[in-house]
Amino acid sequence: MENKTTGTILSVKKQWWLKVNTKPVRRHAFDGAVFPHIVQVKYTVDGVEYIRKKWLGAGFRCPAVNEKVTVIYREDKPAKFRLDLPRCFGEVL
Repeated sequence: MENKTTGTILSVKKQWWLKVNTKPVRRHAFDGAVFPHIVQVKYTVDGVEYIRKKWLGAGFRCPAVNEKVTVIYREDKPAKFRLDLPRCFGEVL
């Protein structure tokens, strides 16, 4: 079973070495390039505070620092979680 809670983004790091091209033909090196990110999230479940990292693929919208996000976690292992973020439909999915 899964439950939801609200978490806060503590840090966002761009993986600049892993470029994903979204256009078949480019005019310069970063034309149409998107990058995956690693975000650090803080959330609380039953009075226990968790600070975990999550890898976001290039197709997801990158949240800002101190932004509130929805965290979906497992009841039996609250450290296992995923973020409920919208996809960027105009970019790589």
